[in-house]
Amino acid sequence: MAVRQIRILPDPALRRKAKRVSDIDKSIQGLVDDMVETMQVAPGVGLAANQVGVGLRIIVVQLPDEDVVVLINPEGVKRGGERLCEEGCLSVPGYQGELKRSVWVKVKGLNRHGKEVRLRGEKLLAQVLEHEIDHLDGILYVDRLENRDKLAP
Repeated sequence: MAVRQIRILPDPALRRKAKRVSDIDKSIQGLVDDMVETMQVAPGVGLAANQVGVGLRIIVVQLPDEDVVVLINPEGVKRGGERLCEEGCLSVPGYQGELKRSVWVKVKGLNRHGKEVRLRGEKLLAQVLEHEIDHLDGILYVDRLENRDKLAP
């Protein structure tokens, strides 16, 4: 395992749409391990592969006192409600902003062993899942701010 460099805005890797993973091989397993270690050292609660310069649809998430969740080729299935959230990002260090996110989401993807998983997240987990899946589509939370004047250090 290794800590990888987190890409910082305006790095172009953050704006590219990530490609689907077709084969979960040893290189993907190694990437997942590196992403988990990088997220934990940062520290953060989520990380998308393109944040470490790899254009593949992989995210890792770990809420405080929870196990790590790995999703390969994640996609949103359903969402509901709306709430205002304070949000930051490892790729936009030192800033936070307020934006609207779903109260709950349902996502599906593959775990690190290639087994299909479905996950329902509420509040913070929903927020992190939406944030990380946005990354895979080249979208950063600052793009979703209603008022960039509220972006604050």
